[in-house]
Amino acid sequence: MNDKTSPSAENLRKHSSEVVDGIECAPARSMLRAVGFTDEDFKKPQIGIASTWANVTPCNMHIDGLARIAEAGANAAGGKGVIFNTITISDGIANGTEGMKYSMVSREIIADSIEAVAGCEGFDGLIAIGGCDKNMPGCIMGLARLNRPSVFVYGGTIKPGAGHTDIISVFEAVGQHAKGELSAIQVKQIEEVAIPGPGSCGGMYTANTMASAIEALGMSLPGSSAQDAVSSDKENDCQRAGEAVMNLLRLDIKPRDIMTKSAFENAIKVVITLGGSTNAVLHLIGMARTVDVDLDLEDFVRIGKDTPLLADIRPSGKYMMSELVAIGGIQPLMKRMLDKGMLDGSCLTVTGKTLAENLADVQDYPADQQIIMPFDKPIKADSHLVILKGNLASEGAVAKITGKEGLRFEGRARVYSGEEAALAGILNGEVVAGDVIVIKDEGPKGGPGMREMLSPTSAVMGKGLGKSVALITDGRFSGGSHGFVVGHITPEAFEGGVIGLVQTGDNILIDAVTREISVSVSDEELATRRAAWVRPAPKYTRGVLAKYARLVSSASTGAVTDLNLD
Repeated sequence: MNDKTSPSAENLRKHSSEVVDGIECAPARSMLRAVGFTDEDFKKPQIGIASTWANVTPCNMHIDGLARIAEAGANAAGGKGVIFNTITISDGIANGTEGMKYSMVSREIIADSIEAVAGCEGFDGLIAIGGCDKNMPGCIMGLARLNRPSVFVYGGTIKPGAGHTDIISVFEAVGQHAKGELSAIQVKQIEEVAIPGPGSCGGMYTANTMASAIEALGMSLPGSSAQDAVSSDKENDCQRAGEAVMNLLRLDIKPRDIMTKSAFENAIKVVITLGGSTNAVLHLIGMARTVDVDLDLEDFVRIGKDTPLLADIRPSGKYMMSELVAIGGIQPLMKRMLDKGMLDGSCLTVTGKTLAENLADVQDYPADQQIIMPFDKPIKADSHLVILKGNLASEGAVAKITGKEGLRFEGRARVYSGEEAALAGILNGEVVAGDVIVIKDEGPKGGPGMREMLSPTSAVMGKGLGKSVALITDGRFSGGSHGFVVGHITPEAFEGGVIGLVQTGDNILIDAVTREISVSVSDEELATRRAAWVRPAPKYTRGVLAKYARLVSSASTGAVTDLNLD
């Protein structure tokens, strides 16, 4: 339990009082009256509600309604809710295009905007509601920077499409069409039914991975990560978030009290057991940096050695998130992990209680469920998130290897500069069995923006090459990517990394057991190539992508934009 001394009632308004109290704040009060404030409202703590609503994606199309429920919950608990918006983009729509370069950038914009609005307006507490890949870590980073009592709410998962389809079914249908297995009409039929309504993409892709990680971290209410987007459970989650943030205000519990090293380790362990996205590595490190927690790639190595993969969920598995929701979500899994001594139950959460207290009365899964495997029959005995090093990635790379792809791949490099060229090579038959597809110039600085390689990996799977080729990149992957794939290679090509020196025909080794990724080229030959290498000109010299490229840190340090400002 929290042992802080609860602040007095007037101290609940530490920030808003500076904006609305006293004769000198009459202009501010006058403006707030126009948006609905009454005399009584000026005496209440103000709760900012960051909504990521937008009609650009099904992941967020319903969040305006959820924000209003959270506002009502805060008001009913004695606060004054104030809704404001931040942005979202859609990876699923932008993947494979130049627009995808804005995806990682949007995480930073979201964090910046939440910090800017709440810092300016003097909110005493915050609720953030996110429903897509980047807006969830972006929300957490914004809340953490401000360090005011805060709760994160997940927008919820989508229902499966007809025929047990989802967005990855559509991406892979494109590859099947290129292979001649599906007609254009058949692709269109899948396209028409795969996304039936609101909610985040339906497997253990990045959105559901990050929602699960944030719940395990303690920053969302128990159960928030495993609820259907359109459900009474999700509405109740929003209502309770309003109550929870007022409780956190009274207890004076802030994000830095919750987001400790032990809490991040809990989150990593839950992500591994669920078979979560490689993006979790990037985002968790970025989130940790925001609260000055020392988290790095070696922590994933250390934790991964003793943490098994247990969930048979897409993309590598069979089931969808909605099916995990139906059997109880991740709470029973966390209870099993706690009972086995895998989680630190003393970590504080947004309920004001510890993780162990939250899990005390959680019931186990139904006996006949097939989604979460027992500890003695894991899908993989250790982590599927494999951190690799070698002459190709001296600072590290992140692989997603469940064991179904094999544990070792050796082949000849087929090098492409940029995603578009690689996708064309895959679809036109240039890529053949035994190839290691090398996609360079897609790192945080070189892209810029570190695009996801979902279109190429989906094309590989659709063409039936999933077990006969590998793909490596200084970019990253969608949570929906599967196959023998390695991303986040650092140093990236733009920074002079060896991935930028690899030539088509070079022999590349990827070994998940020895955790090695290397190119069979002598040091002398690499030195000769490096001497001839010229850094490419920046692709953008103005605007947000140019600013991002100048500020962003390496993928191995979370690709954040405020790391080296002091």
